[in-house]
Amino acid sequence: MRTGGQLVVESLQAQGVDRVFCVPGESYLAVLDALVDSGIDVINARHEGGAAMMAEADGKLTGRPGVALVTRGPGATNASSGLHIAQQDSTPLVLLVGQIARDQRGRDAFQEVDYVQTFSHMVKWVAEIDSAERVPEMLSRAWHTAMSGRPGPVMLVLPEDMLREAAQPSPMQRVEVADPAPSDSAISQLNDALQAATKPIILAGGSRWTENARALLGTIANDLDIPVACTFRRQSLLDNLDPAYAGDLGLSANPALLQRIQDSDLIILLGGRLSEVPSQGYTLLSVPTPAQTLVHIHPGAEELGRVYAPTLAINATPGAFLERWRDHLPASKPPARITLAHEAYRNWSETPPPCPGALQMGHVISHLRSTMPADTIYCNGAGNYAGWLHRFMRYRPGTQLAPTSGSMGYGLPAAVAAKLRHPDREVVCLAGDGCLQMSLQELGTALQHGVAIRVIVADNGLYGTIRMHQARDYPGRVSATTLLNPDFVALARAYGATARLVETDADFADALDAARASKTFSLLHLKIDPQAITPTTTLAAIES
Repeated sequence: MRTGGQLVVESLQAQGVDRVFCVPGESYLAVLDALVDSGIDVINARHEGGAAMMAEADGKLTGRPGVALVTRGPGATNASSGLHIAQQDSTPLVLLVGQIARDQRGRDAFQEVDYVQTFSHMVKWVAEIDSAERVPEMLSRAWHTAMSGRPGPVMLVLPEDMLREAAQPSPMQRVEVADPAPSDSAISQLNDALQAATKPIILAGGSRWTENARALLGTIANDLDIPVACTFRRQSLLDNLDPAYAGDLGLSANPALLQRIQDSDLIILLGGRLSEVPSQGYTLLSVPTPAQTLVHIHPGAEELGRVYAPTLAINATPGAFLERWRDHLPASKPPARITLAHEAYRNWSETPPPCPGALQMGHVISHLRSTMPADTIYCNGAGNYAGWLHRFMRYRPGTQLAPTSGSMGYGLPAAVAAKLRHPDREVVCLAGDGCLQMSLQELGTALQHGVAIRVIVADNGLYGTIRMHQARDYPGRVSATTLLNPDFVALARAYGATARLVETDADFADALDAARASKTFSLLHLKIDPQAITPTTTLAAIES
């Protein structure tokens, strides 16, 4: 016999889970107790949102669900920020939530929440496990649901009395989900469209990409001379120095890339959904029927035709599609398409333009680009500061962790998860002053678990993105966007970090060297001129 708590942990072991992220709570003490002897690494975060974001980042890195455990009521609602990221980013995640005892349901008991009613729109599946004997069944279904089709978050609710209940263990096996693959007919139709096209382009995005799929993308694009653009914050799907790489469809995208897509006669949308940001507010293509021939390949059948009516819809994972296509490639190709597209990307992203201030974000990114190892993982949340990183960094495969949901506070928790998953690689968290303070307490998690991440905070004393919008829409009327910030250096040192203030371009190289030499985590506090609001304009210019 096993308790429900023991069955939860044994189910995690059956799925190969080696790490969970949590904030402890009395509602799931039986699970915490079972974890003691499990061999599973338990990372206790400082906030449930941080724990859920760490689990989401882990899911991005591994392709299997990251796991977070939180307590009932406010624990679950705090974790919703990580659930929303997983939902928007199509990341597999399993959130296990403690719950009141079963005989107290419906009484508005202490921290009681109706999880199905509250979270059903945000997750792929939410359910309460009503008996210990069903734990293995429900966790198996959770893994299938989180990983299948378009991946996403699943929430399982664990009543505290169920976790103490005894039941016979059931056989459990590791979940592997189906990889939908294209038919020969679909590949033939694609090749016919490609032979008729003169200006094709591949738009790569979404999830369920494997290392092999990323490599195949580059090989096929070069063989067929088709440029590849990556969608918002999916830039590491293809080495940015690959001759086929044409740039990214993010905020303030390269106008030359946007024009290339609009002029294209064949768009191959691979893995992604072309949602609001990459579609430039749904203006890049006509809705519902694009003017261009559109071939949409996606692992979730429900996403095909959801916004855009494709000429050809293919229900397949990126890897299964590329493997089948590789075996049936057309023989001929026109010349010079990727050369021109990659040259336009390099021209757009090579040299940051000058901005106001003694310390410039363009210089910071250029120095990181030239000195950090090629496999460095860069993590960021939301804010205008990220514009420099996304435009001027040269991402390599598997080096980007960033929320397509635009969630502030993501960079630091993601960096903690990334360093735990890849302890031998450099991990950089780049955050704005507002963004960092959404999850600043996770510096304590970094300290406790010995993760030597590099935190770089760009401090301009503003909620910069919102201030920019105010300048555009309500010039001269500043409201709620000014920040009075702490001394980030002193704060980081209080957490045990190596920390330094950086105020000029000349100071940054030595400060980064000292940060990288530190055996603990480190923080660089960058003082950025608030006028340097984007790589191409200033607040004063926007307001004028």
